[in-house]
Amino acid sequence: MRGMFAESMTIGDAIAWGTSLLDESDSIPAARSRSDAILLLRHVLGIPHAEMYAYRERPLTALQTEAFNAEIQQRLRGVPVQYIIGEQEFFGLTFHVTPDVLIPRPETEHLVEAAIARLKDRAGVRIADVGTGSGAIAVTLAHSLPAAEVVALDIGPAALAVARQNAQVNQVANRIRFVESDLLRAVADERFDAIMSNPPYVADSERKSLPAEVREYEPAQALFAGPTGLEVYRRLVPDALPLLVPGGWLMMEIGQGQREAVRALVNNADWGGVEFIADLQGIPRVAVARKR
Repeated sequence: MRGMFAESMTIGDAIAWGTSLLDESDSIPAARSRSDAILLLRHVLGIPHAEMYAYRERPLTALQTEAFNAEIQQRLRGVPVQYIIGEQEFFGLTFHVTPDVLIPRPETEHLVEAAIARLKDRAGVRIADVGTGSGAIAVTLAHSLPAAEVVALDIGPAALAVARQNAQVNQVANRIRFVESDLLRAVADERFDAIMSNPPYVADSERKSLPAEVREYEPAQALFAGPTGLEVYRRLVPDALPLLVPGGWLMMEIGQGQREAVRALVNNADWGGVEFIADLQGIPRVAVARKR
């Protein structure tokens, strides 16, 4: 094995070895090499982060060394760490992830925060999460809003299976209904206080601008919307309007540079305007529109 030590490695040796290999890769940012190596080793050893440092001289078994090398090789091929270890943290909860679902990202936490701020004081709210994927939004809202009823919708049965698993692990499965649906079509006769979505919003022409680990491994149907990147919004905004109760909210994650195009979609008398919430980099990331 390239770069492998002749003798069995300690935890400290393994971190250094994994980091050095990942440093050599052109596809992995150097700033992430060490953290990726630590995450992969923790997954192999099944120990807490603090124990990695407290027992740096602990030797790995031959099986652990082999497993760690296998995971490092996957990472060198560009496989995202989250798919290798099978999980990602989101809003303080742990989510199982597979290549059938988009990896939850910190930017989407702004969308969840917007919903909690507007719904936390209302009892018996009904929420639809359109394109639920891993269930990150639906599960987090059910966890944070104990009085809420959530419907999680996705066009893909494999994604719904992952979302169901996450609802069970996070103990909110009894308050989430999972529905296979193209956007809101399967619940067209229902009414909601809030409709949430982190839809596909990357234009096909921007495919090459994405990191290789994203465009080659994450599900294309969760990333790419079509020629302009606005195709899903153009369907979702008018479809959501009749399903919202008066005063109900439509909250969507948006891509960089899409603010004015999304504003135009809700620029009519049925909506009371739209508010945009920026992420930590100052980029408008969440659109919040309220039905009159």
